[in-house]
Amino acid sequence: MSLLAHFDRSLLGRAERPALEFNGASFTFGELEARSNRVAQLLQARGLTRGSRLAFFLQNRVEVIDLWMAAVKLGVLLVPVNVLYRERELRHILADSDPIAVVTSRDLAGWIPAGLPGWDVDVLASEAAVQPAVRPAGSGTSAADTPLALIYTSGTTGAAKGAVLTQRNFEANGEELAVAWRFTEADRYLATLPLFHVHGLANGVHCWLFSGCHMRLMERFEHAQAARWFEEYQPTVFFGVPAMFIRLLELPAADCRRIGSRLRLAVSGSAPLPAEVHEKFRELYGSVILERYGMTETLMNVGNPYAGERRPGTVGLPFAHVEVKICDQAGTALPEGSTGELWVRGPNVCAGYWRRDDATVAAWRDGWFRTGDIGVRSTDGYITLKGRSSDLIISGGFNIYPREIEELILEQTGVRDAAVIGVADPVRGEVPVAYVVVGPEFDEARAFAHLRSQLASFKQPRAFVRLEALPRTALGKVQKRLLPPWQA
Repeated sequence: MSLLAHFDRSLLGRAERPALEFNGASFTFGELEARSNRVAQLLQARGLTRGSRLAFFLQNRVEVIDLWMAAVKLGVLLVPVNVLYRERELRHILADSDPIAVVTSRDLAGWIPAGLPGWDVDVLASEAAVQPAVRPAGSGTSAADTPLALIYTSGTTGAAKGAVLTQRNFEANGEELAVAWRFTEADRYLATLPLFHVHGLANGVHCWLFSGCHMRLMERFEHAQAARWFEEYQPTVFFGVPAMFIRLLELPAADCRRIGSRLRLAVSGSAPLPAEVHEKFRELYGSVILERYGMTETLMNVGNPYAGERRPGTVGLPFAHVEVKICDQAGTALPEGSTGELWVRGPNVCAGYWRRDDATVAAWRDGWFRTGDIGVRSTDGYITLKGRSSDLIISGGFNIYPREIEELILEQTGVRDAAVIGVADPVRGEVPVAYVVVGPEFDEARAFAHLRSQLASFKQPRAFVRLEALPRTALGKVQKRLLPPWQA
């Protein structure tokens, strides 16, 4: 079944059913069908055809849903961009993807590098409102391997790579999750994850559309508002990152019990969930968090079972559509209990990296995708992640590769050497800290200010730790494990 055919079970089959709430407005599935048709008509009138690239740099809002559905209908390739990104990151991603335009809002437009065409989302919505509410000719005829999203994920060199995700990738992922997590049209999904990220988009939006349940979309997660949101909306499903669940543990015990009594499914992903958070949530809410594991390049790979043991500290078992093996450096499959790199294969795995044949060749071998994640499989099949084969830092669900920050720090006056590592943080999981070798001309305040102007907030080093020299091997590689511990 095509991706649009899955959508149509709700857009057409449940046209009169309430579908979505956002910022006080409500929409039926039929109204969302009409809105996305009008957007598709407008995009077509503006010259977009199958394969055209269109970026969006937006907070969560209904127009993101409209763009997504319109792209599926037209075969357009969308480029979601993290709203926390700033000049350095935006310049690279937008130059590399080379979209026709960037759809953004007035409050974010100032961050778009000069010379790139920006389309105001409110103007776009106004112009779309007068377009015909019928699907453009040829809607839904895209082949399964038609690229739908170009989503950028950082690399070890600091240069983000675009993973080319097809309509088939999203269809296979959405179908598997909606079934595995037993979504029905009776569910109520509170959506606070960003829609520029695969967690909120590929998992949340597609479980909603595939099942025909109801969704309340929030612009962002706000822990100060969470208790009110849960009480007003009474969701049965919530997806989050560990930092969100840590914040939810701060609510009064009586609120937790009420929320948990209605919550049939709480899913955590995008970063490791501490076992103690898993247990504390169970105690307070009476709900056992379902932890799973995926990547931008592969969407979902592994998950704890809906019916069965949700084992703290593990990411569970491979999904039905995914094959997983744990390999040594030579690519030889290892027996249970052995630690190695996770390799995955299935219809969820992306088509490759955009304009990076070298990276594509390096990441695939004989049809298997090398995740770079290190893990071990127990005798009963549960997989536990041990970390990355690279220096990846995961902070609040966002990936950070230290090299990108190091390169920017090394540009600063007075910096002679730099290394960035992740240190444990009780809320975000990890935060970056920079170790530097500097001269007297180094201005720490100026360096912090420059980093704030160039990088997303979650990439900002928590501190500069000054050293006489960085520990290095004889070949000059920094031995990060020998860096002294840092305390806030």
